[in-house]
Amino acid sequence: MIKPIAVVIDRGSPVPLYHQLAEQLTAAVTNGTLKPGDPFENELALAERLDLSRPTVRRAIAELVSRGLLVRRRGIGTTVANKVIHRREELTSLYEDLARSGRMPVTRVLHFDPAAHNDAAAEILEVPAGEPLVLIERLRSADGVPMAILTNWLPPAYATLNPDELAERGLYAILRDRGVRPVVAHQTIGARKPNPTERKLLELVKGDPLLTMKRRAYDANGTPVEYGDHCYRFDQYAFDITVYEDH
Repeated sequence: MIKPIAVVIDRGSPVPLYHQLAEQLTAAVTNGTLKPGDPFENELALAERLDLSRPTVRRAIAELVSRGLLVRRRGIGTTVANKVIHRREELTSLYEDLARSGRMPVTRVLHFDPAAHNDAAAEILEVPAGEPLVLIERLRSADGVPMAILTNWLPPAYATLNPDELAERGLYAILRDRGVRPVVAHQTIGARKPNPTERKLLELVKGDPLLTMKRRAYDANGTPVEYGDHCYRFDQYAFDITVYEDH
């Protein structure tokens, strides 16, 4: 059953109408008024009920889809997404994001190689070409739902990492225990089609996309400490980024 959400539109406000609508609909999802899996009021009905134009409503709904709060599926319509973990602008790991939201992360170590070779990763980590690197591949899940495949390359100094420990804790927490604190990172966010292995591990259906992130993390001295190449289920993850005006 579709739940019509109470929305108050202030036409005298300088805030764009689509943004007013998007923020109130976002609040309805995040505060639990709309539950994961709930069907969402269709664009035409919402526009008529609120006396808004369809382009305004369409833009507001697109905002929630881009945030990972709503999912559109052909033949099913628009529904509220499963609980989504939002990566905000502070430097944290997925494990920490999940724990902070009250969910229990579960990690399966797919591959651990303390002497792997990758020239591109070596260049990013400022390690001489040909020198062995630490390669870690993990599947991260929560509430029985696979969320992400995490591939990390680390400098050779971390060859003593324990796969059992990687299954129990987040990588950044482990690094901090070893006196290494990532404080700044460059991230590139994108999307692509999954390959057959990714589709199987993340339990995706044909046509589902992946959200991707490549990250280069550095310590306070500017020394590279980690290079990550991760992919996430499109309906389980979103990035929240705050942009400031440069005066």
